[in-house]
Amino acid sequence: AAEGGPRDTAPGQQLRALFYALPPAESSFRTVEEVPDYVDKSIPFFITFIGLEFAVSWIQKRKLPGRINDGISSLSLGILSRLPDVLFRSIDLISYIYVWKNYRLFELPWDSPWTWYLTLLGVDLAYYCFHRISHEVNILWAAHQVHHSSEDYNLFTALRQSVLQKYTSWMFNLPMALFIPPSVFAVHLQFNLLYQFWIHTEVITKLGPLEWILNTPSHHRVHHGRNPYCIDKNYGGTLIIWDRIFGTFEAEDAKVVYGLTHPVNSFDPIMLQLRPLAHIWNTFWATPGFCNKLSVIFKGPGWGPGKPRLGLPEEIPVITGKEVPFNPPVPAYCNCYALVHFGIIVDLYTELLASISMLSQGTVLLRIGFIILSLASFGLLMENKPKAGILEIIRCLVFIGVYKLGYFRSQFSFLGYAYEV
Repeated sequence: AAEGGPRDTAPGQQLRALFYALPPAESSFRTVEEVPDYVDKSIPFFITFIGLEFAVSWIQKRKLPGRINDGISSLSLGILSRLPDVLFRSIDLISYIYVWKNYRLFELPWDSPWTWYLTLLGVDLAYYCFHRISHEVNILWAAHQVHHSSEDYNLFTALRQSVLQKYTSWMFNLPMALFIPPSVFAVHLQFNLLYQFWIHTEVITKLGPLEWILNTPSHHRVHHGRNPYCIDKNYGGTLIIWDRIFGTFEAEDAKVVYGLTHPVNSFDPIMLQLRPLAHIWNTFWATPGFCNKLSVIFKGPGWGPGKPRLGLPEEIPVITGKEVPFNPPVPAYCNCYALVHFGIIVDLYTELLASISMLSQGTVLLRIGFIILSLASFGLLMENKPKAGILEIIRCLVFIGVYKLGYFRSQFSFLGYAYEV
């Protein structure tokens, strides 16, 4: 790469980045501009591992690890969460660089292995603190709950992310900006996120002695459970040692039932992002007393007047083992239709990422707006909502118009006519 530009990563390096297995010598950079975009470059590996998970699950259990509607919903939320980064630089980096430039106390060497390992621990501890608070403070939970809303547990679930969460997580990393260079932080911020992809699976059971140190699929299954013994446990990102130290660790025991204690029953990504905020708003105004109103925002999601900060454990719904995931009856052709059209949107999204520097701001906003419209339409189709067909017809007409005018472009030119059909 040119001096000061982002460096390319070989496929083998990118694969190892998914498992936090790139040592300091291969992942230390002088400037932030040189740091590769490991997350976006991992998309092919995400797809490969999802396919592998489907194959292994079929071989092991003779069933697939998830459902089409829930999988599309998870991927839609993942795309939605990344769209702000198309327009703006990550708020994590903006705030970190600002503190580094104006308030740093001293500067650790960017090329020292000790700095690399210290940042690994620092980023993971900051993630533990933020993750735990996100479960214990209602307004933060309103953003984070999106990730827990799936009633399936598979690699699709790893990509189910919140649009709003990044606007509260950044502050937990700022103490490191007093002494750790931004380029080192930028690497570990991505590695910590990428590591958490592969632990969202049921096809891996236990990993022996590694279970004592690392966050593993078994530990993270507990975190995603709505069984009473699973609630508010195993917050770690890469390491499980923080949970063991701070008393929030729980080993996997009874069969885990996934999702929220009060399921949202929706595949609409816009609804999943915003409905918890609407619930807090309504509860805030319905709760008497100024202090109680503040408690609605800053105490736990299970809190109510007269209850402890995190609510009453006995109010957590009992798991019977007969829970049925939200799965409204939809004709098979409708799910196939949503799947095919979602594939088109993924193509348009990845092409947008590849060509962002060559597009006008108006074209970028148009593409983002159409992607959001499409994801919302697919969610309504999979819920079999009465007006979903009308919205989908409008969406398709918009697509034909802007595609003919050249505002959309596929990565695969030979598919142009097929897209119009």
